[in-house]
Amino acid sequence: MASKFKNTHRVVRRSTREPADPAEQKTPRQRILETAIRLFYEQGSRAVGIDEVIAQSGVAKMSLYRNFRSKDELIGACLDARDQTYWYWWDKIVGQYPDDPRRQLREILRAIAERTCEPEYHGCFFLNTALDYAQADHPGRLAAIRHKKTLAARLLKLCTQLGAPDPETLTRRLVLLINGAQVTAGMLGKKTQLELVAAGEILIDRELGSKA
Repeated sequence: MASKFKNTHRVVRRSTREPADPAEQKTPRQRILETAIRLFYEQGSRAVGIDEVIAQSGVAKMSLYRNFRSKDELIGACLDARDQTYWYWWDKIVGQYPDDPRRQLREILRAIAERTCEPEYHGCFFLNTALDYAQADHPGRLAAIRHKKTLAARLLKLCTQLGAPDPETLTRRLVLLINGAQVTAGMLGKKTQLELVAAGEILIDRELGSKA
């Protein structure tokens, strides 16, 4: 006797299509930015032509100019994007030591020192760009200045929380130390780079000792 219930089981066929290439899912703007950031950082933005960015990002020239009116605007956008990733990196470090500004400062200095020792480190993207473009209104220079002002503001907050009698002066000195370590990366060896941590500790100890 035939069953009065129909077989409702469906056969699921496996798709033979390969997973989409992640690059295909990115917008032209994202592909341009990622390519330009890599090329500008590795080779210097002055040395890289816009045609090379177009070729390596795989976008049409019109796509690039729909998103960025000029190479200068693209440089500024690259630094703005890098700025966001930098502060995400920074926040992950300080977030490990809540309510301990002394430890936060120490670990930031240590992380920066170690970062400057990496083989793929080619100096501070922001300092490099500011040196390349001296015009006060260049988008890249303006982005670099904004980044360094944010660095100073964040350090000032930590120095104030630390209880330094003169947090502004301590901040300026730490900014100079950090910039110096970024500029000398790859020139004087790892031992010199790692002195950033000890030099920072000396400045902090001297400042805190002055309030006794």
